[in-house]
Amino acid sequence: MTAPMDNRSEGLGMYDLVAQLFPICRSITGDGVRRTLEIIKAHIPLETYEVPTGTKAFDWTVPKEWNIRDAYVLDPRGEKVIDFQRNNLHVLGYSTPVDKTVTLAELQEHLHSLPEQSNAIPYVTSYYEERWGFCVADLVRNTLSDGEYRVVIDSELQEGHLTYGELVIPGSSSQEVLLSTYVCHPSMANNELSGPAVATWLAKWIAGAPRRYTYRLVFIPETIGSIVYLSRNLNHLKEHVIAGFNVTCVGDDRAYSFLPSRNGGTLADRVALNVLQDTHPEFKAYSFLERGSDERQYCSPGVDLPVVSVMRSKYGCYPEYHTSLDNLELVSPQGLQGAFNVLRDCLEVIERNDIYRTTCLGEPQLGRRGLYPTLSTRTSYNSVRTIMDVLAYADGSNDLLDVSERIGAPVLSLLPVIDTLVDSGLLSGVETED
Repeated sequence: MTAPMDNRSEGLGMYDLVAQLFPICRSITGDGVRRTLEIIKAHIPLETYEVPTGTKAFDWTVPKEWNIRDAYVLDPRGEKVIDFQRNNLHVLGYSTPVDKTVTLAELQEHLHSLPEQSNAIPYVTSYYEERWGFCVADLVRNTLSDGEYRVVIDSELQEGHLTYGELVIPGSSSQEVLLSTYVCHPSMANNELSGPAVATWLAKWIAGAPRRYTYRLVFIPETIGSIVYLSRNLNHLKEHVIAGFNVTCVGDDRAYSFLPSRNGGTLADRVALNVLQDTHPEFKAYSFLERGSDERQYCSPGVDLPVVSVMRSKYGCYPEYHTSLDNLELVSPQGLQGAFNVLRDCLEVIERNDIYRTTCLGEPQLGRRGLYPTLSTRTSYNSVRTIMDVLAYADGSNDLLDVSERIGAPVLSLLPVIDTLVDSGLLSGVETED
């Protein structure tokens, strides 16, 4: 296994990146996405791609590009009661430009709030139907008095591009592991920015040593971005990707979550469950019926890529989700580090998931190799049970995940045992075609 990295500096580095990206107003297209990718490029060598408005992608079409400079609402006294500059969630995503005076009744038709979370600004969008609107804390909405309000949204919705980033880190094999994260939400820390931060640090770790597999990392707008990316790369992905992880909601300090691929049982499913059951047995397993992120696209019929989601608090299942409460106080260096560790462990298991064969017939004599107690007692066997169990199933047909599942020991705990048995000459790797 590779040497451990400085966990404290890693977590702080990821948190600093989240904080740097937090103020940027992102959407599924536009300059916010480009600025975000440029900042990430300072850490890893992303290639960026521009896909023009109107481009067909399966059943979808790349929409117009949206950019915004300012937005506000002035009350009858001329005071700003809603201000984009104070929080970019205040504007309905993809709002068309507007500059006019309206009555309170008309303004209310364009306001969005959450009565059940009266102090939170909701995140609301209208990507594929042109309209304008504002999002506001319900506490503020309830203080608005009768009169005329000036509403201003200084935005543009025009022909442009959808932008995404990609990094391919070659390994010795052409088989690939896919890591996908999204860069399209405005200022939300866990739902939006924890994914790109953890994926960026995973890219650094992957590139830090020679790897068996090739790694493909994509930074895309959610849904339309993954659909566009699949439409441009599907044949290659279906031929080469052996496992994939959708990286989102990985920054808080709460329990871990797992969402499987559509049919389950893929290498990614098995690896994620093996690691989580070992390191965080309190994790919550969800059904694919509870999907909601880009695993919808990667696992859709006809695409069927082996992609799962390993998260902290699952999207849609924590109270701050899609609101202004998903802020820099919700995520932490420790939360980001923990998620990084889990996903790194998953990749380590994939890298080490070899097939082994015992090198002798019958039970090997462990004692002369220093692997068995020289004093035989009723409990002697217990101290070498894992070694004996590994040897029992290392028959040239089972990979490490198979062995792990058969003997009830996580792969991470088996790696030092495998190394010992290989060093002692009792196991040899079976060559497989990549």
